[in-house]
Amino acid sequence: MQQLPELGIGVGFREQFRADVFLHRNKIDFLEITADHYFDANRKKLEELELLRQHFPLIPHGLDLSLGSAEGVDAQYLEKFADLVEKLNPAWFSEHLCFTKSGGKQIGHLAPVPYTKEAVEVIVKNISHVKRKIKTPLILENITYNVRFPSSEMSEAKFITKVLEETDCGLLLDVTNLYINSKNFNFDWRRFLDELPVERIVQLHFVGLRKNKNLLIDAHADKTDDEIWEVFREVCRRTDVKGAILERDENFPPFTEILEEIETARNLLKN
Repeated sequence: MQQLPELGIGVGFREQFRADVFLHRNKIDFLEITADHYFDANRKKLEELELLRQHFPLIPHGLDLSLGSAEGVDAQYLEKFADLVEKLNPAWFSEHLCFTKSGGKQIGHLAPVPYTKEAVEVIVKNISHVKRKIKTPLILENITYNVRFPSSEMSEAKFITKVLEETDCGLLLDVTNLYINSKNFNFDWRRFLDELPVERIVQLHFVGLRKNKNLLIDAHADKTDDEIWEVFREVCRRTDVKGAILERDENFPPFTEILEEIETARNLLKN
């Protein structure tokens, strides 16, 4: 992963931010776009994409490749993803390490897979299929989850490591997801990092968390907490991160607050 360029700090593009990202172009290094928003897009969305492409490095982030699905990757979806990547020529593209389809039906959310050798084989096969179609480097994101499968044969960190090594993919480490899972399932996030091949971490996601009784939730709607910054800081201490994206989907604050978080992340990345 060392050959990938350093993109810096950016934000996940949302239409609510459109005017602000252009007003503050000098403070935003790159944008992450949700790839699915530009599949089968109308002229207005395609014009938006072209405008963004002209002014920012763009990284497409997928939602529905469903790399953990035993029935394989949807050919039409992959074709659309490949066309978008070809149009943008990004430094890398990303997708979640999960499944979103089962038996040909949409689940409606990002679902975890059991941490088994069989699941590794399924994901490796699906990623091989994706890589034959898309030559751009693929990085994989860890998700939050509400359940852990009793059939798992290894830890999540070892599972991720095995997938990364067998597919030669990079890791999009969502530090908020990692922290949330560590608290909800009572494990040490530092030991989790100890088990990862940190040299494969390419990009980070960060945002605040939300508390719901005894559970922490990744709502993408809150300011980044001190605890999340501590995970971010530790990851940057351990490896050379190429880029980081602030994900905010709800409860949008004044854009000055977004810029403050971007600057905090930039300082941590430099140190």
